[in-house]
Amino acid sequence: MSDLLNVDDALAQILSDIQQLDAETVALAESLDRVIADDIASPLDLPPFDNSAMDGYAIRHADSAGASQEHPARLTVSQDIRAGDAPAGELSPGQAARIMTGAPIPGGCTAVAPVEDTDDNWRRDDAALPAQVRIFRSFASGANIRRAGENVAAGARIMKTRTVIQAAEMGMLAAIGCARFEVIRKPKVVILGSGDELVDVHEAIRPGQIRDTNSYALAGLIRGAGGIPIRLPIARDQLAEIRALYRHALSINPDMIISSAGVSVGAADLVREVMDELGDIDFWRINMRPGKPLAYGALCGIPFFGLPGNPVSTMVTFEVLVRPALAKMAGRDLQRRSITATLGEDMHSDGRRSYNRVRLAREGAGIVARSTGTQSSGALMSMLLADGLAIIPQGQRVARSGNEVTVLLLRPFE
Repeated sequence: MSDLLNVDDALAQILSDIQQLDAETVALAESLDRVIADDIASPLDLPPFDNSAMDGYAIRHADSAGASQEHPARLTVSQDIRAGDAPAGELSPGQAARIMTGAPIPGGCTAVAPVEDTDDNWRRDDAALPAQVRIFRSFASGANIRRAGENVAAGARIMKTRTVIQAAEMGMLAAIGCARFEVIRKPKVVILGSGDELVDVHEAIRPGQIRDTNSYALAGLIRGAGGIPIRLPIARDQLAEIRALYRHALSINPDMIISSAGVSVGAADLVREVMDELGDIDFWRINMRPGKPLAYGALCGIPFFGLPGNPVSTMVTFEVLVRPALAKMAGRDLQRRSITATLGEDMHSDGRRSYNRVRLAREGAGIVARSTGTQSSGALMSMLLADGLAIIPQGQRVARSGNEVTVLLLRPFE
């Protein structure tokens, strides 16, 4: 197998060619799962003003000194401050202001007494403002006051470049008034397929034909990797039709083109002929199982991957070689999360780096990996059942039960 290209070398070559995409502006409401193109700093303090952390009474803390149930402090109520209101004036000694959570603190206030520590049975916004209030405990300076900027100071960086926007990030961006901002553009990926034997999902099958599963699986993988998949109709095994398909793909101005089948030894020469016409393509034999044949290069300057045709080979080569390339384009982490598991049975390889489909289970304090069954590259059910891909290193022909193995996760596992 000395003529086979090492997986890591192949990936390094691919990643050295791939460049991160440029930025585009999105609205906050449409930003979920997008990747920030540049650092974002807050233009203001959060909170923007001193405000109450409680429904209760704004007081001068010194007025509550020594207060208790038996000897409450009695204060004159001077005003009612609701959220969204501005205080009517400062508190003088001996005064209190009824205040709602989030409402601005009046001048002179040094603490907020929660309503439950007073004699006010305040349960409704329209409750009458009492003339006096009794405070049943003492409070330290600053009690129950949220200071301006204690969450975020004006000018502070709140998100780094390549942060992936989730719900909390959306909330924070709303808080600082960031309605639109720059994100890395999603890779637009065209999916190609050709072959007289392939029919689409809505078509009837004739003898000798099979359904096109790869383009749908690839579309799901691309979307899950943060890209925009564009499936084109299947071309028949005729040079003019395949050439037209590839030219149509280029006319879309994609960021990547992915084809499946037509790259292995003995495959139809028509696809290769069109590739040679339109670009600079290398045909690699990679030291991995499944997925040894791979075409890689550029069509008119657009990164191109020609993946093997067997469904499992297509999906595994995508996970190992294409997903990291898409991630780099989109500014995302290059690899899926991997974990260490213990093999629950012997697993075999032919000496190539093998990616065996496994189920995972928690047993005791550890995680155990067991085969999904047949490891045939045509057994799509093995991917449906798999939690991950157990990696048997290059040169190792058997991994024994009880040994530890690295598993590349295909789905979340907790």
